[in-house]
Amino acid sequence: MCKHILNAQVAVRAPCCKKWYDCPECHAETEQHELAKTLEMVFLCKKCKKAFRKDMSVYEESDEYCPHCDNHYVIDAKTPQAVVGVEGDDARMDARMLKDDRTKESTMRSIFNQDDSDRLG
Repeated sequence: MCKHILNAQVAVRAPCCKKWYDCPECHAETEQHELAKTLEMVFLCKKCKKAFRKDMSVYEESDEYCPHCDNHYVIDAKTPQAVVGVEGDDARMDARMLKDDRTKESTMRSIFNQDDSDRLG
């Protein structure tokens, strides 16, 4: 699974080392050589798990789909975004991390200030 492109639909076979990668960044992180460039690319569909070749010199809009299962593999990439926030459990289950800004009403108890609920009998 690629950590650079979260919605990768195909794996690409690197022409230099013949290994499968989800993106060029994954290749650069694991290999000591540069990714070789080629016009004939080999893809592996992640939906149907079948490989297919595409000639990039005559690439058309119809080539954006897997020839085996019609999975649209050319889509806008979703990349991880940095988010600033508090990590914790679901607040509906455990609300200890939430700050309550309400103030508790303090009632002054005195023998001179009695109501009906304080009477014993």
